[in-house]
Amino acid sequence: MPNRLAHETSPYLLQHAGNPVDWWPWSAEAFEEARRRGVPVLLSVGYASCHWCHVMAHESFEDQATADHLNEHFVSVKVDREERPDVDAVYMEAVQAATGQGGWPMTVFLTPDAEPFYFGTYFPPEPRHGMPSFKQVLEGVRQAWTDRRDEVAEVAGKIVRDLAGREISYGDSLAPGEQELSQALLGLTREYDPQRGGFGGAPKFPPSMVLEFLLRHHARTGAEGALQMARDTCERMARGGIYDQLGGGFARYSVDRDWTVPHFEKMLYDNALLCRVYAHLWRATGSELARRVALETADFMVRELRTEQGGFASALDADSDDGTGRHVEGAYYAWTPAQLKDVLGEEDAELAARHFGVTEEGTFEHGSSVLQLPEQEGLFDAAKIESIRSRLLRARTGRPAPGRDDKVVAAWNGLAIAALAETGAYFERPDLVDAALAAADLLVRLHLDDQARIARTSKDGQAGANAGVLEDYADVAEGFLALASVTGEGVWLEFAGFLLDHVLTRFVDAETGALYDTAVDAEQLIRRPQDPTDNAAPSGWTAAAAALLGYAAHTGSEPHRTAAERALGVVKALGPRVPRFIGWGLAAAEALLDGPREVAVVGEGLDDPAARELHRTALLATAPGAVVAFGAAGGDEFPLLVGRPLVGGEPTAYVCRGFTCDAPTTDPQRLRDALSG
Repeated sequence: MPNRLAHETSPYLLQHAGNPVDWWPWSAEAFEEARRRGVPVLLSVGYASCHWCHVMAHESFEDQATADHLNEHFVSVKVDREERPDVDAVYMEAVQAATGQGGWPMTVFLTPDAEPFYFGTYFPPEPRHGMPSFKQVLEGVRQAWTDRRDEVAEVAGKIVRDLAGREISYGDSLAPGEQELSQALLGLTREYDPQRGGFGGAPKFPPSMVLEFLLRHHARTGAEGALQMARDTCERMARGGIYDQLGGGFARYSVDRDWTVPHFEKMLYDNALLCRVYAHLWRATGSELARRVALETADFMVRELRTEQGGFASALDADSDDGTGRHVEGAYYAWTPAQLKDVLGEEDAELAARHFGVTEEGTFEHGSSVLQLPEQEGLFDAAKIESIRSRLLRARTGRPAPGRDDKVVAAWNGLAIAALAETGAYFERPDLVDAALAAADLLVRLHLDDQARIARTSKDGQAGANAGVLEDYADVAEGFLALASVTGEGVWLEFAGFLLDHVLTRFVDAETGALYDTAVDAEQLIRRPQDPTDNAAPSGWTAAAAALLGYAAHTGSEPHRTAAERALGVVKALGPRVPRFIGWGLAAAEALLDGPREVAVVGEGLDDPAARELHRTALLATAPGAVVAFGAAGGDEFPLLVGRPLVGGEPTAYVCRGFTCDAPTTDPQRLRDALSG
């Protein structure tokens, strides 16, 4: 019989709706039930595409004996971390403080007052590698709760007090300057892997936000080292197994330092961020590889993640059926020489194996290989390779596909909107811009209420009950600002303004300028979460700083610019120390030092060919964080257009910083020069 999770919309919670565990969703009622029964709460946090979440579910939560023990001695609460990032953040901070590490599934035991007292991540069904079994953990917690409850309460109270006493260094509320950004670049240089690209060792994650900083730093200063690190890292990733050589798009991370074997789940946020990075790399260098990867990644998002309603699904699983009924990680993506031969025939299979690095020994498991591009282009006939690639992709679609997490997360859709709008504009692909517009329309129709408060998620055209957090407001505003610059439709600037007004009034500490991840009127947890460091995606803090700065450049709003500058004070404090973990903040700081530039392009209308050429020139400029307003002369859809006439009756561009402008120009080359210095 299904448990309470059967009534939820989260794909992750629905995966557990058939468990014999009597799960509760996160709710006041769950904790009231624990209080009534006098038992502790088991909090289990994960997400739909999490491999080890699936493993623990199969080993423990589907086991009747384990479920019986849980149902008798605990109230069990299941949380989708992607729907409730606030709950995840608060308890992950406790897990990391207590154990020195974290991850998912996250397993935390709480008092009925939601105070944590015992922590872990994955627990096996039997003792293994020094880890106790999950049953041993449950029995130990039960005994402690029964026999030493005062001690448990004391531990829980101390943990909550310690969490409350943790303070973030905000710096001096001044944005970083040249010195701090140079120190951040030096720190990245020290951690850079010159042989393989990227930073640090295994596992290796795509450093998308750091790459954006490096590209902006090069654009502003001309530092060739910054561009080299960005270019080489992008090439290594694009040639590695972390990139899907057949269907496009990036896996979550590489388990090795060489980008060879990925953790195969594909996340919307990774692909949105990397699509934009590769498009920006092409803009800076003209790299054909960057162009191809940007477009293939955009096409992957539209083809495989787009929902019926026009939004973008959260993720594809790492696991899929290997053809025998077993769910195996990477089964959809890996190939053996024999499988190549079955699809291509002997001669083409040999060519494909050389081109994609497929060996008899294999680079993955059981003699299979993850496709790579170890050889340089040009060694094989391009038409032949494209034919092979198409045939392999067609054959792969006949394999059981990985599961898809269909929920639409507002923040990640904001990142996708920005990426698709810009990529479509750069490469003259109006279909990609249309996809961005459809996703933006869905967010406005379904996720925003009449006060522009945003719902965190939706699924199948139904908005979820969870309130948006800071990253939702900031990333959606970022997407709307990009869409406004690309389309010349000022309504997207207005919607961005509505969202950022909420940031100013509900998320910012008026005294310090610090930002919180949850609104002042959100559900109160044991701690109000607040983390300025970037993780898999930009933190809400740094994303808000960037969006506030862009909106201020568009409108001249002093409150928005002041809030952005104060928020970037944390980048001044952290950038020189931990640049890998605040890349988006460093990128925003580059935009602040550059102005950012404000570009107004006016013509007879949006269809004026000469005006469109100026508009495209402005969009292709590498000036960090530049904003572009495009419209008819005399129009008022954008503040930057007001009072901007045609010069000599011809379409005209105006380049300004801080609303101080250069001489207007009608010449695309002069506009290009004005935006490159």
